[in-house]
Amino acid sequence: MINFRFFLTAGLLAGVVLAMPLSRAAAQDGQGAVFVMTNAASDNQIYAYIRRADGSLESSGSFATGGNGSGGTLDPLHSQRSLTLSADHRLLFAVNAGSGTVSSFAADGASLTQLDTEGADGSSPISITQAGDLDYVLNSGGNGSVSGFHILGNGHLRPIKDSTHNLSGTAPAPTDVALSPNGQFLVVAENAANMIDVFRVYPNGTLSDVVADPSASALPFDVAFTPSGALIVDGTSNSIYSYQIKWNQSLQTITGALPTEGLGSCWSVILPNGRFVYTDNAGTSNQSGFAIGGQRFSYANGERDRQFQPG
Repeated sequence: MINFRFFLTAGLLAGVVLAMPLSRAAAQDGQGAVFVMTNAASDNQIYAYIRRADGSLESSGSFATGGNGSGGTLDPLHSQRSLTLSADHRLLFAVNAGSGTVSSFAADGASLTQLDTEGADGSSPISITQAGDLDYVLNSGGNGSVSGFHILGNGHLRPIKDSTHNLSGTAPAPTDVALSPNGQFLVVAENAANMIDVFRVYPNGTLSDVVADPSASALPFDVAFTPSGALIVDGTSNSIYSYQIKWNQSLQTITGALPTEGLGSCWSVILPNGRFVYTDNAGTSNQSGFAIGGQRFSYANGERDRQFQPG
């Protein structure tokens, strides 16, 4: 699989933006594809675009998810990862918050083919994560829950029996779910409760009881894993920090909160090569970039002397 550079940022619509190479030749030319979800309350759609080498976009069509979104205009899902591209770039997964379902698509360049739609076993699904043949969805309705699926060879989703688990508390306002690269841990950010939930993933896809760890900074919003398995958390308290997950599901802080130098930091992406992470700062309409090098994590522009260790 060809590696490529991309950004995951907040779109004008409700879904996140994803980019992938159209083909080997296109990847060499710096081209790719971008997908954006509308989250429409009736007939949720994904808009696809061809991304040219100069960064310009050309519309490639729209694709129904087979479900309904929540509607709304200003960050209605209040989440990261409502769209997720599989690690091999062949499958795209989407949440349908209004109908309580998740959908899978085959991705071929900037073209999508819907494969399956399944119930999320909870209300208001807002985030979905994938590693290997496992998918987990985060439901924000009620006190929040997570539920798992096996990804079949044809891209369909098979619900994992007894995989649904509640989050750690009441009214936690969860915002993001992430599966570790080795598929052994599932992590949820509880934005209102200032907690980070950790589940151990058993070989059959079911989950352990939750262990809730206090966040190193207030208002954790999104969680993401480096290729080496370190957990990076970005919070709307305008900070970024990292952890090592222990086998007992506790979190060991590697480096405490580092300011993002922006306001309303709430979306982030780690590049596939694991060398950089970028955060979106909604309150100041800009992005912050950080370089990851070995055990060191620093401001990408090199102008600050504070260092961050992601593990």
